[in-house]
Amino acid sequence: MPVTRLLLIGYGNPGRGDDGLGPALAERMSGRNLPGLTVEIDYQLTVDHAALIATHDAVVFADAAMELGMPYRLTQVEGTPQALGSHQVTPEAALHLAWLLYGRSVPGWVLAIGGEAFGEVQEGLSAVALSNLHLAEQFLAGWIRQAVRAA
Repeated sequence: MPVTRLLLIGYGNPGRGDDGLGPALAERMSGRNLPGLTVEIDYQLTVDHAALIATHDAVVFADAAMELGMPYRLTQVEGTPQALGSHQVTPEAALHLAWLLYGRSVPGWVLAIGGEAFGEVQEGLSAVALSNLHLAEQFLAGWIRQAVRAA
């Protein structure tokens, strides 16, 4: 996957415990100043993300996951969305909108990061989430270096 412009969208609600894993990863990755990487942090994916996606060669969506069974998992986004909504946009829908609205077919991946404390109104990540965040960060930094270097 040779790319020169890679977008990382970390999304989730940091006020809901481990649901903040996506934004936490994005914040850490933005501090690394990796060449070719653009970082976006948000509470959720919206239709507005399609415009930003269309200006990049590839995108990684980072989000928390319940009951993942492993610290993190990277999977390629495939297929088209079943439905497009204005309040709940999936990675598939965001990529599909980039194609529909801007004529850009951009490959995407979801980086799911395992957490265990969701739902309660609380700031901060659990010990398990922090450990998984560290592992996901190390993995993604290497993955990005390889992807951008291949360009």
